[in-house]
Amino acid sequence: MRLRDATPADIPMLRHWDEQPHVMASGIEDWDWEEMLGNNPDWRDLLIAEVEGRPVGFLQIIDPEREDTHYWGDCGPGLRAIDIWIGEVTDTGRGIGTQMMRAAFDRCFSNPDVSAVLIDPLMTNTAAHRFYRRLGFKSLGERRFGDDDCLVFELTRADWRKGD
Repeated sequence: MRLRDATPADIPMLRHWDEQPHVMASGIEDWDWEEMLGNNPDWRDLLIAEVEGRPVGFLQIIDPEREDTHYWGDCGPGLRAIDIWIGEVTDTGRGIGTQMMRAAFDRCFSNPDVSAVLIDPLMTNTAAHRFYRRLGFKSLGERRFGDDDCLVFELTRADWRKGD
């Protein structure tokens, strides 16, 4: 598993992934890829996950305290929030998501100031809830983000270390 920066050359693939039913069902909306990839703030990483050189998924890692839309509300320092999806349904159920998340954790927690990682799957996405719990996340409860009812999960640095 390798994470690399997403580039404008990835836009056609990202748009294709956006249209996949399993991606749409997870609540991922069409993103303005040209805008996002043309604006590279230091509080956000846009990453493509590759297995043996083949792109398989996308990760966004943000600092929710500094993120410009304040999607997460008023957050204190030391947090990261992750968006993740696997592009093709044929790549689901093969452990790729676990590999992606572990690579993301390594990236997040390489900064000694990061104390926890947040994620917000839809309330209806019970498969994701099970997945995040298996990775060590604990539920912080329900929260509404815009029109979406989500279940917020947190993985603390201490819980991440227990999983090593």
